[in-house]
Amino acid sequence: MPQPIFAGLSAFPLTPADEAGRVETEGLQRLLKRILDADVQSIGLLGSTGTYMYLSREERRRAIAAAVECVNRKVPIIVGIGALRTDEAQALAQDAAKEGADALLLAPVSYTPLTEEEAFRHFEAVAGATDLPLCIYNNPSTTHFNFSEPLLERLAGLPTIQGVKMPLPKDADFAGEIARLRAVTPVGFMIGYSGDWGAAESLLAGGDAWYSVVAGLFPSQAAALTRAATQGQATEVDYLDKAFAPFWRLFKAHGSLRVVYAAANILGLTDAKPPRPILPLSPDLTPAIEAAIAALEG
Repeated sequence: MPQPIFAGLSAFPLTPADEAGRVETEGLQRLLKRILDADVQSIGLLGSTGTYMYLSREERRRAIAAAVECVNRKVPIIVGIGALRTDEAQALAQDAAKEGADALLLAPVSYTPLTEEEAFRHFEAVAGATDLPLCIYNNPSTTHFNFSEPLLERLAGLPTIQGVKMPLPKDADFAGEIARLRAVTPVGFMIGYSGDWGAAESLLAGGDAWYSVVAGLFPSQAAALTRAATQGQATEVDYLDKAFAPFWRLFKAHGSLRVVYAAANILGLTDAKPPRPILPLSPDLTPAIEAAIAALEG
């Protein structure tokens, strides 16, 4: 029986682009080939790490086409389709389907804060725009909208919505949160987490997926951590997680997006910079990032 698409390790790469926002497709494919060499269960294209909100519709479509060509159905591609307007998100969903995406990831992007009814109707409309499975992207740190458990229950009843990408719980009670969500969502609804430094703990607690920033650059190491956690090997998880600790500290201090751009530059994978107004990290941090890389690759 095939593994559900919203389960296991999902690696989220950068989307290299020039200063005008034109996607560097060769650079993107270089990052994707690195991911394909590892044991990942999906690729999260155009997520927050993939700077989807900084790219035009046409450039998003070019990125999807380049990814589908490179990946060639070896692993599923989950495409981020967040947009301010519902009709724009529907069009992005349809673009992704036409270009060969396997699944969709939708965040409730907004300027005016959304009510729960507005969020539900937005997701209902976008989920109905294609037949592709859709994962709810609960990312309150960027969208300033946090899904209540009753809203997740309601959304999970829609036929194409099959999973949720959750932030780390503030009380770190993964087991409690997972149990509450399982009690109100259908069998087979996948509950995964982002927030790399807590994801292994979420898998040990019974979470279904790790939506990982770091796996976009270090997929083999992230895959080893995922395997240990899904097999309940707490001692091995603790050992492997120590190698990631320098990155976790950098992510918390400077934001994972800035750090992975700097790390990708140091590794020679791309010379692309974050989209303005986001600025590259100070060169003063280069030794710390090099040390974090050495901890994983040593």
